[in-house]
Amino acid sequence: MTPTEISPGLVVNIATPELRLSDFKLIAFDMDSTLINIECVDEIADAAGRKTEVAAITEAAMRGDITDYKESLRQRVALLAGVSVDSMEEVYHQRLQLNPGAAELVHACKAAGMKVLLVSGGFTFFTDRVRDELGIDYTRSNVLEIKDGLLTGKMIDQPWGDICDGAEKRTMLLQTCDMLNIEPSQAIAMGDGANDLPMMGVAGLSVAYHAKPKVREQAMVAINEGGLDRLLEVLKAS
Repeated sequence: MTPTEISPGLVVNIATPELRLSDFKLIAFDMDSTLINIECVDEIADAAGRKTEVAAITEAAMRGDITDYKESLRQRVALLAGVSVDSMEEVYHQRLQLNPGAAELVHACKAAGMKVLLVSGGFTFFTDRVRDELGIDYTRSNVLEIKDGLLTGKMIDQPWGDICDGAEKRTMLLQTCDMLNIEPSQAIAMGDGANDLPMMGVAGLSVAYHAKPKVREQAMVAINEGGLDRLLEVLKAS
């Protein structure tokens, strides 16, 4: 199907005009640059004077130019060594904001009886707070190691594995579907970077939000202007 811009900045690549929120039981969000306005790792790096260096790696990873996401994240986290928890608190309180329409979309999905999953290549320090703010049901992300109030430059392994990369996002989406006894076709996945493509590829509806070119091209719906809640222009309310 030829991509159709159904209204300015909203592109649909599928011929399913009658999709409804009630067709879905789960929505999975990426966090950095999708649910929120920043890449947290880049902003933490600013406190270490390494933002330019770290942001360049992040950009390459999100565009898909770096294929080993885990190694790229290890490199970036290593550059955070010595940053204080106080500096991370500052990032959260002074720089992190929900993207426009985030709360509205989450609330609409929950009102329709859907569960909400947050899967992030970022860090629990932020995902836990966003989870609590939005009433999100499930999360998976990475744990930064902290000693004496400072980042060590390492991450802590978790029971499910070491790093939440694209493959782990896909696994978590599928596991959540199994837990809810639903099909992946009943899930929506929203993201902006190349590491979101694996979960977007198994979901019934994939949505790119202000995304990298590779992600916009592969997504069923691309929101290129405006807020996350523009998805509700595609999905009927009932």
